[in-house]
Amino acid sequence: MSMTKKTPDAPCRGLEVYRVGGVVRDRLLGRRADDADYVVVGATPEEMKARGFRPVGRDFPVFLHPQTAEEYALARTERKSGRGYHGFVFHTGPEVTLEDDLVRRDLTINAMAEDEKGRVIDPFGGRRDLEQRILRHVSNAFVEDPVRVLRLARFSARFPNFSVAEETEGLCRQMVADGELDHLVPERVWQELSGALMEDTPSRCFGFLHHTGALGVVLPEVERLFGVPQVARHHPEIDAGVHTMMVIDQAAGMNASLPVRFAALVHDLGKGLTPADQLPRHVGHEKAGIEPIGAVCKRLRVSAECRDLALLVGEYHLHAHRALELRPATIINLFQALDAYRRPERLQDFLLACEADWRGRKGLQDRPYPQADHLLRAYSASAEVTAAPFVARGIKGVAIAGAVRAERIRAVREMARSEKKS
Repeated sequence: MSMTKKTPDAPCRGLEVYRVGGVVRDRLLGRRADDADYVVVGATPEEMKARGFRPVGRDFPVFLHPQTAEEYALARTERKSGRGYHGFVFHTGPEVTLEDDLVRRDLTINAMAEDEKGRVIDPFGGRRDLEQRILRHVSNAFVEDPVRVLRLARFSARFPNFSVAEETEGLCRQMVADGELDHLVPERVWQELSGALMEDTPSRCFGFLHHTGALGVVLPEVERLFGVPQVARHHPEIDAGVHTMMVIDQAAGMNASLPVRFAALVHDLGKGLTPADQLPRHVGHEKAGIEPIGAVCKRLRVSAECRDLALLVGEYHLHAHRALELRPATIINLFQALDAYRRPERLQDFLLACEADWRGRKGLQDRPYPQADHLLRAYSASAEVTAAPFVARGIKGVAIAGAVRAERIRAVREMARSEKKS
C-alpha cells in the first residue's frame, strides 16, 4: 500500500522531512489517518522561519506550515532533568538524526517514519510488532515519562487485539513502585483517561492500569472497587470492579458520549466504601458515592458536563432500574433532580448510562431495559403540562409550581394506568 504524500509546496523543498508516529502506524494497519506529524532533520529554527514557518513550540521548536498549518518539529533529543511530565531538557540542532528523534518515542509502533517517497524507516522493529500485535517500549527511556503508562493503557483500549510486551509491563510496574506516577499533572491524566474512555474497549485501559498498580495512583476510588463482592443474584460477575469494567464497555458499545462513559466509570464508587460487615449488600451506596465522585471530578478537573451527569447517575441510577415500581410523584422528583424539563438531553444521557449499568453484568449483557421507555413516556406525558393554564386561572407565585407539579403527577399516573390497560 502506497503511503506517499507529495511535498505540499516550496517551503519544504530542500528540507529533509519525514512523516512520523501515528500516521505511519495507522496506514500500515489500514486505518484512516487524517492528521500527520512531521519531523525535519538538519535544519535550524532560523532556516524554518526564513521559509515562512511560524514557530509555536515553547519547550522545543515546533512550526506551522505557512500554507497547510500542519505541525513540523525539528528533530530533537531529550534528557531527564526532574520528576514528572515536565522534567525534561530538549536539544535540537542540525546534528540530531532521525534515529535520535525516534528513539525518544514511547512505543515501537509509534517510532516509525516515512520519507517523501513513501519508504518506511523502522529502526526499532515497529513493523514487526504491528504484525505480531505487540505494544513494546522503544528503549528504557520509557520510564522517564509517567504519561507513557497512561498512553500505553489507552493504546491497549484502542487496539484490543494487541498485547503488552512482558518487559514493557514490567517497566510500568517499576514506574509505579518508584513513585514516578505521583508527579502526573491532573490535566494530562484526564486527557489520557478521557481519551481511553472514548475508545471501543475502554476496559482494556483501566484493566491494564489495575494490573500494573497504576490505577491505585491515578484513580484510587475505582481501584478500591476491585475485590469488593456484590449480591450474585443481581451481579453474577460478583466483583464490583469487574462490573464497572463491563459497564464502561457497554457504554462504548452504545456509542455514548464522554459524559455518559465517565458516569458509567464512577457510578458505583460508593460500593468501595461499604463496611465489610455489610457485604455483599451495598445499602445506600448511591448516596455514599456522591463524595468520591465529586473528589475525582475536582482532582482531575473534569468538565462540568461530565461532573454533573456523573453525580446524578451515581445518586439516582437505582431509581431508573426501579422505574416500573416507582410512584408517579417519585418519577416527577427524578425529572426535577435531572432538570429534565429544561434540559431533556440530560434525561437521555442519564438513561443511557443507567442502561449500560443494567446490562454490564455477566450473562445479562443483552437483556432489555424497558425502564428507559417507561420513563421516556412518563416524561413526554408530564412535559406537556405547562404553567400557562394555571396563570390564566389566576394562580400566582409559588402556587403555580405546586399546581404544575400536581398536574404532572396526575399525567404520569394516567399514563401508567393506560399502559396497564393496553
